[in-house]
Amino acid sequence: MATAAIARKGAVVQEFTYIWSGKDKSGKTIRGEIRANGEAQVNATLRRQGIRVDSVKKQRMKRGGKVSDKDITLFTRQLATMLKSGVPLLQAFDIVGKGNSNPAVSRLLLDIKTDVETGNSLKQAFERHPLYFDALFCNLVGAGEQAGILDSLLDRLASYKEKILAIKSQIKSALFYPISIIVVAFVITAVIMIFVIPAFKSVFASFGAELPAPTVFVMNLSEYFVTYWWLIFGGIGFGGYAFFYTWKRSVKMQIIMDRVMLRIPVFGDLIRKSSGRARSRRCLRQVCHWSKRWTPLPALQEIMSTTQQPKKFRARLLPAPA
Repeated sequence: MATAAIARKGAVVQEFTYIWSGKDKSGKTIRGEIRANGEAQVNATLRRQGIRVDSVKKQRMKRGGKVSDKDITLFTRQLATMLKSGVPLLQAFDIVGKGNSNPAVSRLLLDIKTDVETGNSLKQAFERHPLYFDALFCNLVGAGEQAGILDSLLDRLASYKEKILAIKSQIKSALFYPISIIVVAFVITAVIMIFVIPAFKSVFASFGAELPAPTVFVMNLSEYFVTYWWLIFGGIGFGGYAFFYTWKRSVKMQIIMDRVMLRIPVFGDLIRKSSGRARSRRCLRQVCHWSKRWTPLPALQEIMSTTQQPKKFRARLLPAPA
């Protein structure tokens, strides 16, 4: 449900979106939307505007939906365009939130708008949703707020996210074929273990001879597959989901995985060397890119540190403590 919490005299007032219809002074039927804490306030507000109210209905926002990288990129571009056009920040959030067809995005933007209305900075409002707005996004927004160039930085940030989105799309397309091969191979192996090998078990038993150790091992493995197939498939599915879910949301898990990858023989050395070169190129590009927008140096250091991979290298770029 589209709601907003506004602090008034120490109390938190819950607001809702209402859809109303009525007639103006000339008798023409008109419709619209209004945010209020109840139908009585809606009727009073519309009467003051000279509108005779016929019906008032509370708008219910649909549940479900998922906020994707594409949604965040589109929102960034829309927000940058509106701010450049002179639309106030809160009004821009209201327009984008209500105009989005994804209920999850609408709820997210209305929550951010509420945080800004209650006195938080835009950076602080974004930082409350780390799953959708990473440290780079939040730090750039904070730098834009401090330097008074929020519209310009959002425009460049939107271009940056659009390029990243295009690169991710190309990577997904390139990985589709090998992942499909792995999935098909796993399915074929499971079918052989569950259906084909048990059919040969009676044939092997009729030989009356001692079977080789590899054959016995495969038959025992097949028997295990037949008995516990539901546990194997369920464990792989749930384990994989839990692993990637935690990896994406937990900073500690990300640091642990970075350390593990760096300690892998051969590949760890390759990752360390390649990431070192990539870090140098990335830092130089960002210094050149963001210094053109008069980004403050401390903010620039923090911005550069947030893009470093693996995460253990980020502290090296942070400003030294006083």
